[in-house]
Amino acid sequence: MKRWTQFLLCFLLSGGIWLIHNLSQKYTGVVSVSVAAHSGLKGRSASASTAVPVSARCSATGFRLLRLNHQNRDVHINVNEEDLVFSGGDRYTVSAAEMAKYSSDIFGEGVDLVTFLNQSYTFEFQPENFKTVPVRPVFSVSYKPQYMAAGPMSLSPDEVTVYGDADQLARVDEVLTKTLNFNDLSKSISGAVKLVPVPGVRMSDSDVTWSLSVVRYVELTSDVTIGTRNVPPDVSFSVYPSRTQATFKCLFPAKTDPASVCEFYVDYDEFLKSESGRCVARAAHMPSYVLGWNLEQDIFDCMVREEQE
Repeated sequence: MKRWTQFLLCFLLSGGIWLIHNLSQKYTGVVSVSVAAHSGLKGRSASASTAVPVSARCSATGFRLLRLNHQNRDVHINVNEEDLVFSGGDRYTVSAAEMAKYSSDIFGEGVDLVTFLNQSYTFEFQPENFKTVPVRPVFSVSYKPQYMAAGPMSLSPDEVTVYGDADQLARVDEVLTKTLNFNDLSKSISGAVKLVPVPGVRMSDSDVTWSLSVVRYVELTSDVTIGTRNVPPDVSFSVYPSRTQATFKCLFPAKTDPASVCEFYVDYDEFLKSESGRCVARAAHMPSYVLGWNLEQDIFDCMVREEQE
């Protein structure tokens, strides 16, 4: 009896070794996986309504092929919008060639795709209420002396699509970034920041990239004349005072005095719309190297007198 027991144990052990050895070898076979697709299609749900069986001929170890054919869970993949082709109704189709991009996500590492058994796969994405709103950066910043921002903070993307019911969407006019804080800047900076979630709605993006261009500047001051524009030939139009001091923040090093190039003026058409007779001066032909400017006096009293024939 003892010999039979030993013989049986040896048989099972050798059989197990044989099985492990063979299943460790690489084979080519057909596997089928249930795929749940997710995407960022505008105006559509983030997830396909149903999973789709995806069958393919693959090369992998026997263990891996057996595991793929007996798994009972859906495999979730994120499909790029450009790979989904609208095919009518709520249906979007991914060709086998495009689906090959996601083979490692579908079948896992260590599995080599030979070919899909179908030419394309179709997923259904249901429509959703949506609107597109701007993203507004929230930040606090200070600069070292003689440094400033060359322009507003740049965001990418600078708008997002939000999804929800009509009442919720009506209350959303913009999406904010989480607060950014910077101190004593003297060089350009960039990065990524999360968006502040809006309760009850889904957003197409959860974060954005940002950049802030910082430059060195020099201040120049000049005495400038305030001219006029759009004055009819039969109207005498005067601006008081007719001169003031202008301060320019120019990109360092400054090329020339901006006052020799630009022009400050009061627009007669704006005066006609003014109830007080006071107008803000405008600027024209401002050089591109001027980052900002201000006048010592920016609001001017205007008087008009029609000439008598």
